[in-house]
Amino acid sequence: MNTQDFSGVFVFAQQVDGQIARVTFELLGKARELAADLEGEVTALLLGHDIAPLAPSLCEGGADRVVVIDDPALRHYATLPYAQALSAAIERYRPAILLFGATAIGRDLAPRVSARVRTGLTADCTELAIDPQTRGLCMTRPAFGGNLMATIVCPDHRPQMATVRPGVMRAIERAPVAQPRVESFQPAIPPPETCQLVDVVRRVAHEAELADARIIVAGGRGVGSRDNFALIESLAAALGGSVAASRPCVEAGWVAKDRQVGQTGRTVRPSLYLAIGISGAIQHLAGMEESDFIVAINRDETAPIFAIADLGIVGDLNQIVPALIAGIGEARQNG
Repeated sequence: MNTQDFSGVFVFAQQVDGQIARVTFELLGKARELAADLEGEVTALLLGHDIAPLAPSLCEGGADRVVVIDDPALRHYATLPYAQALSAAIERYRPAILLFGATAIGRDLAPRVSARVRTGLTADCTELAIDPQTRGLCMTRPAFGGNLMATIVCPDHRPQMATVRPGVMRAIERAPVAQPRVESFQPAIPPPETCQLVDVVRRVAHEAELADARIIVAGGRGVGSRDNFALIESLAAALGGSVAASRPCVEAGWVAKDRQVGQTGRTVRPSLYLAIGISGAIQHLAGMEESDFIVAINRDETAPIFAIADLGIVGDLNQIVPALIAGIGEARQNG
């Protein structure tokens, strides 16, 4: 394969029910940095049906061009038609880099596309960079249970493909574009032979997605028990925030897996992150250290979490957290 025939940074623009996923704009922000190093362009691939009105927002979010693939078969996400459409787009446009969000859709779609076009895929990346010497993509992700970080390259095949965790990259500030570059691509998408989408069942989320939460209250091993974890939930409710946890709490069954923050969980960037009973292992810090303001509560004054905290409180969380809850309630009553 002649890698010189491939150029540009492409982003799969995930949309569901006409709403573009937040991670798409995060990827576009990072794609602009990568494209600048390569002196290339950023292209967003937008798939669906009747989704052309969404294209200008992608240009506002960092895309130099949007390629719209509109087909009734793409109205709802299904692996086969989406993989067929993206594979055709790769054949047509020959991107050097193709990025996906590490969402349920991205994790299902990206490996199937990579297999179809016979290239590699690095999953769940937390960092992307261009090697100044080879001009190849360096894709960094946790390995061996999050105990080390591995940087992977794909020197001989294109496109270089990666899925990226939501919340890891920063979206750029959107700016109006006078004349968005939008073009249509209509690959042949044969009807499915082996399966058919019968219905879409939606689950109502009772808690905000951690990636979107502005306030997060996280508990760690130091909370001590599932019963004590109720304090974390009560403080989150008082602040109007979301509950999160470190890996030991998930493994102990105190909280659901989708609440885990860290290298093997979610990556978050809230305005306020309260780390309670969390020592600050590097695996956890990797998932929350970019938070705007970090408050740490721990009885061990030498805990590593205090090194990155904006405010540290040394003491017993069983005394401090109830006092915080009471103080917040009193403040609300006083307006």
